[in-house]
Amino acid sequence: MTQKSIMQQTAEFGSDWWNDSNDHLELQHAYKEGAVGATSNPVITLNSVKSHPNIWIPEIDEIIIKNPTASEDEIVWVLIDKVGIKAANILLPVYKNTNGQKGKLSLQVSPKYYRNADAMVEQGKYLASLATNIAVKCPALPAGIMAMEELTAMGVSVNATVSFTVPQAVQVAEAIERGLAKAEKDGINTENITPYITIMVGRIDDHLKRQQKEHNIDFDPDLINWASIAIFKNAYSIFKKKAYKSKLLAAAFRCDLHWKEIVGGDVIISMPYEWWNRFNESGIEVIERINNPVDPEIVRALKEKFVDFNRAYNEDGMTVDEFESFGATIHTMNTFFDGYDEFVKLIRRRMI
Repeated sequence: MTQKSIMQQTAEFGSDWWNDSNDHLELQHAYKEGAVGATSNPVITLNSVKSHPNIWIPEIDEIIIKNPTASEDEIVWVLIDKVGIKAANILLPVYKNTNGQKGKLSLQVSPKYYRNADAMVEQGKYLASLATNIAVKCPALPAGIMAMEELTAMGVSVNATVSFTVPQAVQVAEAIERGLAKAEKDGINTENITPYITIMVGRIDDHLKRQQKEHNIDFDPDLINWASIAIFKNAYSIFKKKAYKSKLLAAAFRCDLHWKEIVGGDVIISMPYEWWNRFNESGIEVIERINNPVDPEIVRALKEKFVDFNRAYNEDGMTVDEFESFGATIHTMNTFFDGYDEFVKLIRRRMI
């Protein structure tokens, strides 16, 4: 009997895993290994184009020819749609075999809309129309939370991104519950609405490491990697107690803790292709760890040394109005903006 891979074992412990990209070659491999979903954003799509120029540059040139009056931004989104539809099709068998409960591809709204709920709703409705198995990603910021509530009320599955903290996760979950209640009141079948709330585990750790360096905080950098695990596990505990329909999703990996410490929960683990292949070859024992608390001494030290750990860990650590100015938010949004601008420039170079 063939021994099951570590990723296949991960799924057997009840934790679904996704490929953290809609790159078709990666996703086809991930699908064979048991992945039941995938995620994307404009930067991820750009990286796929750069990784496989022989595939995508001819596609870009064809789109430009067929859309002679389109702007660079419009060409970007035509390509994102095309890549997304192809990726969603790879996952369609999972979607059908699970009666719509799994097999979703997350497509992200434009980062430029992060302050405009109406624009996110309109684009979200369009993205959801591209395939039956689409979830729409919006930022867990004030306007994005409003947009996700409204999209949920329309029957659209959403995925919160730009999300690092327990307060964000809880506020989004509450908004989605309101959206689900409205959908049911309006006669919409909510059975196949599968909301996801991401905690970008690596990015909150990155933020605390930047804080450590900036303020010369005396703390072991390796122990900072436990911050995100403590945050995720606290959020998971709250979600179970409050019986939210939304599932937590771990993303933005930096170390093996971000996978192995989450195994066993009714969660999504969204791993970059490089990382899940590395885990598959690691020999790490796959056991349930989601319910193992982080060492209380580590949590105590993090609380003592890092103000922003308290803001991220405690359910009431931040108000909604503070989400946008949080350091990890600013850094991540600037990464999204820079990547999007690079994508537009790549298209422009093909146009002229």
